[in-house]
Amino acid sequence: MSILLTTFDTWKPHQPSNSSDDLIAELVWRKLLPRHTHLSRNIPVDFQLAPEKVLAVVETLQPDLIICCGMAEKRSRLTIEANGKHQGEILYTSIPLKPLVEQTQSTRISHNTGRFVCNYLYYSVLKHIQLHQLKTQCLFVHVPPLKPENLEMTVQDFSTILKLLQPIAAS
Repeated sequence: MSILLTTFDTWKPHQPSNSSDDLIAELVWRKLLPRHTHLSRNIPVDFQLAPEKVLAVVETLQPDLIICCGMAEKRSRLTIEANGKHQGEILYTSIPLKPLVEQTQSTRISHNTGRFVCNYLYYSVLKHIQLHQLKTQCLFVHVPPLKPENLEMTVQDFSTILKLLQPIAAS
């Protein structure tokens, strides 16, 4: 059983950090990550480099579960992305999302991963899984900017999602 968690680096000069990486760092500090969790942090926000880097880790590690995390500056809560899109093709995660969000305080399902590198990375990983007929499952989670008023809820929701996904990683 193994889980791969990925986070992005910043992409704008005004950003001191990426909230996806801040969240994972907080989970590491609190020792809330499941055993056999591997991290690939600060992935470059680049259409070519992001999928290359993540897929290289996927090939080496062959995880049971991949959770890609990115920052959504205009969102106020965690959102689990249902799909990734590219050139008219839409690929959906095989993970049932509704049971995940029902167990959280405020996480929602999103059907719009955006038009930037987050979406392309998600699509690329889902496509790789499809083309290579892997048993690996993948999920993309958008993390809002972390503030004192949403930090605890965000940590709790993400931790809950990880716990609920552990049976998938163990299968």
